[in-house]
Amino acid sequence: MLVRETLACIGRKCCMFAPQMALERFRLEGKVAIVTGAGSGIGRATAEVLAEAGARVVLAARTLAKLEATKAVITSKRGEALAVPTDVNSANALDELLRAALDTYGRLDVLINVAGGSPPTVALAVTDDEFDAAFHFNVTSAFHLSRAAAPHLAASGAGSIVNISSSMSHVVDRGFVAYGTAKAALNHMTRLLAHEWAPKIRVNALAVGATRTEALAFVTAMEGVEAGMVSKTPMGRLGEPEDIALAALYLASPASAWVTGQVLAVDGGAPGSVWPFPIPSGLE
Repeated sequence: MLVRETLACIGRKCCMFAPQMALERFRLEGKVAIVTGAGSGIGRATAEVLAEAGARVVLAARTLAKLEATKAVITSKRGEALAVPTDVNSANALDELLRAALDTYGRLDVLINVAGGSPPTVALAVTDDEFDAAFHFNVTSAFHLSRAAAPHLAASGAGSIVNISSSMSHVVDRGFVAYGTAKAALNHMTRLLAHEWAPKIRVNALAVGATRTEALAFVTAMEGVEAGMVSKTPMGRLGEPEDIALAALYLASPASAWVTGQVLAVDGGAPGSVWPFPIPSGLE
């Protein structure tokens, strides 16, 4: 009887404390994170979420004023952030970013490669230079920073890299050959680095669907466009930057300690492209 009562008591205590313990695995106290593209959109939301989870966040983007705005939000909530103006297309700038993070905080635990993009362009009109530029912006820059950061992430004992990719890496539509190809390469780079750097560093990616950012706002501002995109999205709405940021927090935190080499789709369940405009191939 005593044994049964004791076990029942233990069971009740487990029920009481397990949820809190589980939530603690999403915390990032004592951790340092670099977030590129942190001046707006997904990058800004991700930086704010990581800071709310307890991380000290190094903010990188080209425009200092935008970085300072992100930093102001974080510090207003008693978080800590460092703004480092950075052009991710510059290898020297990426090296300076990493140096600033280490000089200020002495460690690095998380790297979120958000910066990237490329405008839709008919394949026949894409020049070699434009194709190379899309690859460099979306893949090479993330690789350079990941490679430079790797020894420091490994030294932390539980380093994590999260690459922000796109659903266009695995769905098709006209006009996205440069962008989609680059993001597909980013996905496989994620898998290859995860395999090579395990178990010291986990590397994952998010394949992001149509999300309300400044770039998308130029499209959705047109009458009827957003409704058409939403109609192709099973969840019945476009994504918000916070939707992506929360997924990034999961992959960055100890909550995903047994997850690496994965490309997680955060796209509202869209089975294909939701791009609203038909783009001619030029071969008609």
